[in-house]
Amino acid sequence: MGLLRLLVLAVLAVLASEPGVAGGAETVGNASEGVLEFSIGKFRYFELNRPEDAILRHISSNVSFVIFQIHSQYQNTTVSFSHTLLPNTSGTGTDKGLVSILRPEESMCTWYLETLDSKPVQNMAIPLSYSERDPVPGGCNLEFDLDIDPNIYLEYNFFDTTIKFAPANLGYARGTDPLPCDIGTGRDSRWRLLYDVYQYFLPENDLTQEGLLEHLQRMAEVPQVKANAIKVVTLTANDKTSVSFSSLRGQGVIYNVIVRDPLLNTSAAYVPAHTYACSFEAKEDNCSSLGRVSTKVFFTLFALLGLFICFFGHRFWKTELFFIGFIFMGFFFYILITRLTLIKYDVRLILTAVTGSVGGILLVAAWWRFGILTFCMLCVGLVLGFLISSVTFFTPLGNLKVFHDDGVFWVTFSCIAVLIPVVFMGCLRILNILTCGFIGSYSVVLAFDSYLYTSLSYITLNVLKRALNVDFHRAFTNVPFQTNESYRIPL
Repeated sequence: MGLLRLLVLAVLAVLASEPGVAGGAETVGNASEGVLEFSIGKFRYFELNRPEDAILRHISSNVSFVIFQIHSQYQNTTVSFSHTLLPNTSGTGTDKGLVSILRPEESMCTWYLETLDSKPVQNMAIPLSYSERDPVPGGCNLEFDLDIDPNIYLEYNFFDTTIKFAPANLGYARGTDPLPCDIGTGRDSRWRLLYDVYQYFLPENDLTQEGLLEHLQRMAEVPQVKANAIKVVTLTANDKTSVSFSSLRGQGVIYNVIVRDPLLNTSAAYVPAHTYACSFEAKEDNCSSLGRVSTKVFFTLFALLGLFICFFGHRFWKTELFFIGFIFMGFFFYILITRLTLIKYDVRLILTAVTGSVGGILLVAAWWRFGILTFCMLCVGLVLGFLISSVTFFTPLGNLKVFHDDGVFWVTFSCIAVLIPVVFMGCLRILNILTCGFIGSYSVVLAFDSYLYTSLSYITLNVLKRALNVDFHRAFTNVPFQTNESYRIPL
């Protein structure tokens, strides 16, 4: 009996030591007596509803600095070096971290955690250690409040999401002074450092807190970031530490930056930041109910007409011409009225519908009165060309540096769009059938997007954003493409 008991205890001990997803074993639960115990490289889940002290003990002597980071979905948490909250010693947000520079013989770090939210906040935190050879994220901060700031600052609007971070410094041993940040630009200074910017997409339509915290574990440490995320761009020390991306409303995205020292072949990760490009707390048009009623009505009616055109448009020529004229006039009118006026969105959409209908009627009238087939097919071909050109720039080709120049982009875009009707001008029947199929089916995709998120809507939405916003040319336009996308095209 005693042997059996020892065997059971041994099995339980092995199970308790199993590693977690990315950084080792996970501890789940609330703090006891206002103190949270942490271990290097191990994630801990906890609910924060009162001030707590976080403690890390038994730090190895070869560790030069520790980055402590804490994450929540949308409720803010404050992390500080002390109970007295000062701008240069604390940070507040959903993804925040602090760098603790260790003194000689120091083997313990403490941090203070609190939230001002009236509801308990579910958090996940982890301390990560680095040696004297590793670069210090945010070690040359001159823009933000913290003296050493490893955080990524994220701002978003309808058009783009911008991340900013402070430059790093070279690592240094305990008890020594950091290297000056702005003295010399040679190989022995921080100017040799490189910054890899990574992007990670959460599963589509996943707005759960559990899903976010689980996926954040894949973006905290250098090996996991490299294995799971997409490297978007590499910046040098001479580049501006700011990168823009196309905003994906309702789609969870995690960003992180890895700073590399190519001379010592070492690296360190900043504190990852996430966004859904929407608000969880807004009363209207929040993350859980994206899409206005006017948008749903407009695109539902548009999709019904498009679905008819997809299957029967070639046989109902005048209906197809109305559909093409509606797209032509409505698209350009919406761009014009948005850039030149401050009219509310719902009113703009109504005016676009009216103007698009007028454009459709005018194209049908032009065919009825003059009967010029070439002109009508040119309009049909240009609409198909617009979609094909949009698809071209939806690929990684659109993120090439040369196309961040508006002049190059629009000239190339227009050439591709015009090329399609020119190529098919000798076989108008094929051109017409292709246009009905592709344009009609894509209108259904746009209708789906007004109810449920789908990445395919950004094929044309990115082009519209670029036409409306003068700064969108700086944005990288990566989107997630997952298996459920292939079922949304009714062809």
